Amino acid sequence: MNLIRSSVSGIDPPAQQVQTVLITGSSGLIGSALIPQLQARGHRVIRAVRRNPRVDDEIRWRPLEPPEQIPAAERKAFDKLDAVIHLAGEDIASGRWSSTKKKKLRSSRVDATANLVSLLQQLPSAPATFISASAIGGYPANSDELLTEAATFSSGFLGQLCRDWESASSALEEIGTRVVRLRIGLVLSPDGGILRKLLPLFRFCLGSRMGSGRQWMSWIDLEDLVQIIRFVLEDQSIEGSLNCTAPHSVRNVDFTRTLAAALRRPVAPPIPGPIIRLLLGEMGQSLILDGQRVAPTRLLDLGYRFTSPDLPAALRHQLRGR
Repeated sequence: MNLIRSSVSGIDPPAQQVQTVLITGSSGLIGSALIPQLQARGHRVIRAVRRNPRVDDEIRWRPLEPPEQIPAAERKAFDKLDAVIHLAGEDIASGRWSSTKKKKLRSSRVDATANLVSLLQQLPSAPATFISASAIGGYPANSDELLTEAATFSSGFLGQLCRDWESASSALEEIGTRVVRLRIGLVLSPDGGILRKLLPLFRFCLGSRMGSGRQWMSWIDLEDLVQIIRFVLEDQSIEGSLNCTAPHSVRNVDFTRTLAAALRRPVAPPIPGPIIRLLLGEMGQSLILDGQRVAPTRLLDLGYRFTSPDLPAALRHQLRGR
């Protein structure tokens, strides 16, 4: 099955099966881009929010409360869903990883997923599909090995976090719900993620390689990620784990050169690894100096066709008009 770039102008036919889809993390980078695409396909989208709902397409979600502590009327609002797309989670790249920050990262992923799954299990009719975010950061770092979905997670903090995050949705598989886990790479968009952080530096000629520059960066264009989620939602045969990265990972030094060239800026002198570790601690080591070379093996086998398979194409796409 091939998937071409979709358009809200109606180039693609509408979805063959219209679904009622609940999205957590709907105000984030991915959720904000995904919702209009699903609506353009005819799906009914409901946003899970952590405040009192203000409009008809919102329901209250209490991620850190077990179902038995949630008012019955709020639990009932989750009934009659066809699918849940679970994207919520504390920003992993905002500040040093103190013990308090690590607890927030874990509770916003593992505990929130477990509570959501428990709530869905107790409904009269559980959703047929549960699509959950995960991350490639769980894979072992700093190897030239090409990591497919068959690779195991590391024993470090990120490896255990991703392992427990994914395991939290296993209970739904036991009751027949189709579960898909999206192991997402570095999402490229000027509106968020790594590109939003880097663009000001590069535009002021301060963009440089990090540490040795040999660490792998497995990235994905935001539009491709949105289309992959849509692809997974509408193809009921897909389940299990999927690496959501472009086919061609690059080393940090090559990413730096390509972004500088796209912005027509010079590359600044490198930032030594010890400085990054001093300023950012474990977070800087894990997210900046470490890297994984990841392959979207299952997506390619399923016939997904990337709209931006290489980095220059992705940057041209994301930076046009900027």
